[in-house]
Amino acid sequence: MIDGVHMLSNSPIQNKYINQTPSSGAMAEKAGRFFPSAITHDSRHTMPYGIYVESAYGSRKQDMDGNEYVDYFGGHGALMLGHRNAEVEACIQEALAAGTHFGSSHHFEVDWAEAVQKLMPSAERIRFTASGTEATLLAMRLARAFTGRTRIARFRTHFHGWHDHMAFGVSNHFDGSATPGVLPQVAAQVVLLDPDDIDSVAATFEREDDIAAVILEPTGGGGGMSPLAPGFVERLREITKQHAVLLIMDEVVTGFRVHKSGAQGLYGVVPDLSSLAKILAGGLPG
Repeated sequence: MIDGVHMLSNSPIQNKYINQTPSSGAMAEKAGRFFPSAITHDSRHTMPYGIYVESAYGSRKQDMDGNEYVDYFGGHGALMLGHRNAEVEACIQEALAAGTHFGSSHHFEVDWAEAVQKLMPSAERIRFTASGTEATLLAMRLARAFTGRTRIARFRTHFHGWHDHMAFGVSNHFDGSATPGVLPQVAAQVVLLDPDDIDSVAATFEREDDIAAVILEPTGGGGGMSPLAPGFVERLREITKQHAVLLIMDEVVTGFRVHKSGAQGLYGVVPDLSSLAKILAGGLPG
């Protein structure tokens, strides 16, 4: 029995899975001694346990028992060219030969920023960060500093990282109350909006005069699993301009995927700030 994992009783599908993945099961049981729920990322919640991958190539992954899977996840969406792409691996080897952590400025970061700026309409200036969570956190801080306002508006079910301002209203606490560990004073600085009612968004901006910015997943919550209505993003841009509220597009999921210029390129809507991650570094540490 793996700590924190519940088994289904008399399930032929589950029993077959367990029989075919004994090594993954053993590794999951060991992982339960170290990690909460025996996993290192929420997306890996699988009953009775997830597979443990031994290798991957192209669009396929192989687990520790030799079972092969078609990979529709693609490294959290970061590996558009698949696993172990030959051209990408050659570039990695070339970069490794020069060093791994200079602790100084280098031309690679300038070249990288130039490529991003050419593709993303909103990228007038670029700040590299360590994660998507850090990118959205800093975008909101910048919005508050620029506008002199304190509150951030966001949409229910839209995910923007793990920092305190975004830790509720995604899969729970849809009333805006703070999740355990988040200060109520922090939660009070966030305005939760309904993603399916642009008129209520407009009314909120009419009523609230201390909103610095609104942040959204531009294709809808859960990486587009709850899509926005056609014209929603375009109308939101109009409303934010009317009320001098900054628009932050969280393009961690959509950047360089739905369009070479991200969702902003797809919709023809230029936000004031954008956040990128994962695919920005091709699944490698940025």
